[in-house]
Order: sequence, then structure tokens, then C-alpha cells
Amino acid sequence: MMHRCRTLASAVVCALALLLSPAGLAGGPQSSPVISYTRDIQPILTEKCVACHACNDAACQLNLGSAEGVQRGGSKVPVYQGERSSAVPTTRLFYDATSEEGWRKKGFYSVLDQQGSQAALMARMLELGHKTPLTPNAKIPDDIVLGLNRTNMCPAPIEFDAYAGAHPREGMPLAVTGLTDQEHQTLQRWLAAGAPVESSAVKPSAAEARQIADWEALLNRPGASEALAARWLYEHLFLAHIHFQNGERGHFFQWVRSRTPSGQPVDIIASRRPNDPPGSDFYYRLVPVQGVIVHKTHITYPASPDKLARIKQLFYAGDWQVASLPGYGPQRRANPFETFEAIPARSRYQFMLDNAEYFVRTFIRGSVCRGQIATDVIRDNFWALFQDPEHDLYITDARYRGEATPLLAMPGQNDDVGSVLGLWRAYRDKRNDYEMLRRDAYADTPPPTWETLWSGNDNALLSIFRHFDSASVTKGLIGDVPLTTWLFDYPLLERTYYQLAVNFDVFGNVSHQLQTRLYFDLIRNGAEVNFLRLLPASKRGDILSDWYQNSGKLKMWLDYEDIDTSTASALGIDPHHATRDFGLKLLQRTAGLNVAPDPINRCTGAYCSRPDQPEALRNAEQSLSRLVSRPAAGLEVIGQLPEATMLRIELPNGQREVYSLLRNRAHSNVAFLLGEAYRYQPGLDTLTLYPGVLSSYPNFMFNIPSDQVPAFVDALQNARDDKQAFEAIVERWGIRRSHPQFWDYFHDLSRYIEQTQPVEAGVLDMNRYENL
Repeated sequence: MMHRCRTLASAVVCALALLLSPAGLAGGPQSSPVISYTRDIQPILTEKCVACHACNDAACQLNLGSAEGVQRGGSKVPVYQGERSSAVPTTRLFYDATSEEGWRKKGFYSVLDQQGSQAALMARMLELGHKTPLTPNAKIPDDIVLGLNRTNMCPAPIEFDAYAGAHPREGMPLAVTGLTDQEHQTLQRWLAAGAPVESSAVKPSAAEARQIADWEALLNRPGASEALAARWLYEHLFLAHIHFQNGERGHFFQWVRSRTPSGQPVDIIASRRPNDPPGSDFYYRLVPVQGVIVHKTHITYPASPDKLARIKQLFYAGDWQVASLPGYGPQRRANPFETFEAIPARSRYQFMLDNAEYFVRTFIRGSVCRGQIATDVIRDNFWALFQDPEHDLYITDARYRGEATPLLAMPGQNDDVGSVLGLWRAYRDKRNDYEMLRRDAYADTPPPTWETLWSGNDNALLSIFRHFDSASVTKGLIGDVPLTTWLFDYPLLERTYYQLAVNFDVFGNVSHQLQTRLYFDLIRNGAEVNFLRLLPASKRGDILSDWYQNSGKLKMWLDYEDIDTSTASALGIDPHHATRDFGLKLLQRTAGLNVAPDPINRCTGAYCSRPDQPEALRNAEQSLSRLVSRPAAGLEVIGQLPEATMLRIELPNGQREVYSLLRNRAHSNVAFLLGEAYRYQPGLDTLTLYPGVLSSYPNFMFNIPSDQVPAFVDALQNARDDKQAFEAIVERWGIRRSHPQFWDYFHDLSRYIEQTQPVEAGVLDMNRYENL
């Protein structure tokens, strides 16, 4: 077994370890086997550490999902620092440095190196946590700050003693059931031996390698038109975790730009954005996703020969030509409609429609891991629909497309702090000029009908749930009819994707992030206005006023273009209950397309459960249905529930079902950057219950035997706003961070995803797990 020994001193330890391993013994009695990082260490880190130490919001940027992340170590520089005046250098694992030395030059410090006579920083942090265990299933002491409000200390090795003195109960894992004695001993033995790490990189199988060759050959075809199509495809798939037909379970791949062609080792061009200048000749390459798959960054895209054929049909089979390739830079980033105008708009839009769930996930669920800067501009639950290409003027009318394209530029390319308000006003006015153009152009078209809505595949109906600073996207229409619905046409879908995914820089400064957030407010407004056109003209103004109550009316006056309240709709919607009647008619008309039938939240008869489930589960769902689609004014306990609660219902046969119990906070409006709490309408909050895990960030979990579900529901109904009554519920059925079996229950959520949607499975995040 070959190990990578990290220092000269540890090299001696490694050599002795190898001599004492079973392979190094010549028939003598065997000592304990050499610890393998892949076999022994990473599984412990995956089980007990990755749930907090992954992605950009890992405490101290310590990513423990791979050997590379462990060796990179920690940093005092937070990725999320919205008030910074200057952008910071990017620190993306596997991209921005490829060696320990490279990361040390970027300010990262080792958590594995011994410091003279002192053990490694990781060893001391683990020891501090192990010697101060938590009281089983008790609340975490209030002086230990948890969640996103925690200010991480990030002590360097020489600062550990001061940290431990000030925070004696804040060792690792932080404020959660810790390592078993055996896990602790294994990690400490490994650290004492110099923390040796063997190579364990994911490699494609033969079947995957063949498909990789086919996809790389397509995107690297010679020719100007081919190069432009490949650039558009790369910019739209760079976030994807691609899984191949007949590929290995757990194998995913992602697109990069490389200085080297297919057949040679990849040399990644680590540009800040995927549409920044590459700086040299390059090739599009597919590389394996390394490390533990974590759910919050796992946005999947299925690749197959059929998918490849579809892309060839859309982008490579037409007669369009491009005389010269567009360059890179801020202007090209700001307006992708101009950059890629040579590619038929129908092809671009159809590709996004074919994969609508993927695209909406990129900017709603996102890969930046902490998203309140964007999510406080959206409602807590709404549906998303798409305009059919045949009814999209940007697709069908070349003259309209020519007039609209210059108005579709987006802010955020200039991050000068002093110019932020002027930039915002300029792009707001440009966007409103586009909305005026769109309104007047559509007024001259036939009234919208149900055929206006695209229904090409099951991506056509999506449900979005916001959980304060994160959000989820699921196929199908889940929950009761929501207050708002978004309708995307091509210009809106493409702008949303570019503004929030391609052009967004999580390492950017306050100006960039503020411009992004403010423009997303206009995007939401545009999606709502598109939807309003489907409703009776006489009611659009009243509906819009209901969405923008109180201070929202000021925002309507300041920043939004007037809506069309005169041209007709031909959908046949009841004007007295327009949004609800639309939702009910939509459910009826799309029953064959909707992959999320929902008798629990939309119960219309005596039976409020899924008919194909075992009797015990049907009875449990019948009881749970009493909690949903009711305002908090009549179910006061909603005010004490977190955003995303998981219910684990245990059946008599030993099986279990998992449900997401989501709190939908009501707002008078969601039109402002600050002061969200002042716009809450808590008496109108509701709950949605749906089978499955609908959040990457569970906030709490209850484990309930199916025969106790009626008692659980009764207790919630009777608790009202009584904190002691709610705490009794938590004591009886809750799984607190300190529960002796916390990790078994927590990771069972991931196992549930693996059993029901294996491609989507990944380790969930517990940074938002609440201390109830």
C-alpha cells in the first residue's frame, strides 16, 4: 500500500507503519493493520463531519469530503461576506490550487501537521469534543451559538489553546452527538502517524469513457458555428453533475475548459466565471466529480446517446452560420442574447425546456450553499410554468426579437461600489423598457389559451419551496394552490439563469451581489406579470395589489412597469377566485403530466392519503392531513415549527416512510432587500406535507411510530403557541442534535433518497439543524 507521507518526520512513521503492516511481516504475529485513508478515515469523516464541512459555507472553508479538502486545511477568510468592498480570490477545491503548497500560498493552514510536541489541530479539536460529550437528547446549551448566525473562530494551530479556553464545549463535531470511541481512536492513530493519504480518485468505467469521448468530440468539433454552439452548451452545463446511461453508481462528471485536448491529462483553466476569457486555446473536457457527493451541490443532468442526438438535432443540424466568433468580457457576459444571437433562439429555448428542472434548480437551489441574498426575493411556495415556443414572440417574431435583444442586458459586470446605484437604475430602466415592449407586442396577439403553456415533458410543471435562506425545486405540482405562479418565457428563463448561475460570483463584492439581488427582484416581478396575462384582465390589478401590499405598493411605483389590464385571456378562468380557479383547472388539465399527485394537501373527499400505500401508512397520512393547508391563525403551533421539518414514520413491518413538513411563511410582499421580518404575516402561514426529502438542509426531525401519529397530530393541534407543550412534543418524538442515534436518523434521510431517487442521493447538510 503506497501512502503519501506529508513531512520528513511522518515519512519515518509511515515507513515503520508499512514494515509493521501485514504485507511487511514475514510470517511473524500480525500487529494492527495500517490505517487506510480511503477505507478507514473518509467513511468516518463522511458519517460525522461532511454534513457541516462541505461546499463554500463549510466552517473555515475546511472541506472534509475528500483527501484534497482535508489536506487543503482551513482559512480565516469567509466565502460569504456580503459587505466586502473588494472581491476576494477564488478558492474552489480541485480548481484554484492542486497542491498543499499552492493552498498554503493562498492562506490556508494545515489541520493535519503536528506542531512540535503538539498534536495536529484536527486531533486537538476532536479531543476537545470527545472529552465534553453532550447530555443525551437534551437541548444544546444556549451559550453555544449555532446556525448561520455563528461567527466561526477558525483558530490556527498556534491559537488552539486560547480557543479551547474560551470555548471548552465547542470541540468537534460541534454541538452534535460525536464520534464513537472506536472512531475517535482510529482518527487519532491516523493523525499521530502523520495523516498518510493514498490516492483514490474516481475514474470513468469503460462504458463511461466511450460516452465521454463522444460528448467531447461533439463539443470540440472544428468550425465557427460549432464553436459557438459548444460555448453556449458549456455555459449551460458547467454546473451539472452528469451521469451517463449505464454508468457506475455514484459516478458523476462535470464540464471544464482545459488547455489540453481529449486523450491527454486535463489542465483546467480556472477562470472566475465560465464565460470569462480563457486566456489560451482550450478544449471542453469532462472530468469526474471527486469527493463525497453532497446533496446541496448535486444538480444532476442525465447524459445518454438519445440526449446527444437531441443536441445534435437542435444545434448542429440546422443551416445557421456565424461569420466570426464573439469575444469574452463584461459586455458579452451582460447580454448573452447578443453573444449567441446567431444560434436559433428556438434551439436555445427548446434545450432549456427539455431540461427545465435542471435549469430552475441551478438558480433556485443553486450551488453556492447559502442563498438568502437571493431567496428573500421569492415567496415561500409557488409553481413554475413555461410558455410554449410557438407562443413566444422572441422565438416566432424576428422583428420583435431584434427590438428586445438590446434591452435584455443584465447588471453585475461592473462591481465599482460607488457606481452601484447608477448602474442599478440604468439596468432597471432598460428592463422596464423591455417590459413595455413586451406588454404592447403581446397586446396585439391573440388572447392566451391553455395551449400557451408548454407541456412537452414532465419538466413542464415545477414546485418551488423556499426555506428562508435555501430553496428546493421538484417536478410536479405539490401542495395547495399557491398565492403566486411564475411563467417563464425564453428571455426570462435565460436571463434568470445567466444572472444567478453563470454571471454570479460568490467571491464577489457588495456591489456585484447587490446588483444581482436587485435584478432578481425584477425577474420575479416579470414572471408574475407573465402569469397575470393568463388571468381575467379585470382582476389583474387587484391580484397584483394583493401580492404587493403595504410597502410593496411603493416598490411598484418606483421600479416596476405598469401591467396590461385590458387585453383578454381565453383560458375561461372564474374572475371571482382567479388564481385558485386557474390552479384547480391547471391540475385537472395536466393530470397526465403531473408527476406529483397530492391527495394529502389537496384532499377533496373523505380520504386524504395515497391509495397505493399500506393501511398503516394511509391511516398516518389521513391524520397528518389535518395539519396542512390551514392558516396559522387556526393552527398556532405553526409559529414554533422550523422551515423544513422531516417526519420519519415507522411502520409495524419495520419499514419507514419519510415526509417533508414545510412551513410556508406569508409576506405582505417580497420586494425589498432588508426588513423581511417586518413583512411577515404569521397568521397566514401554512404547512405543506409531502413524501420525500424536499430540502438539502433539514431543520429538525421527528421519529414517530405509525400508530402514534394521531397522538402526534393531536399534540401539535393542542400545543397552540405554548412553548412548554411544544417542548413536550420534542421530548417525546424529536431527534435532537444530542440524540444518541442522531447520525443514524440523519443519514437515513439520505438513504431514503438513495432508495427512491438513487441518482439524486447525497449527504444532507446539518448546518441549519435547529436546537429545539
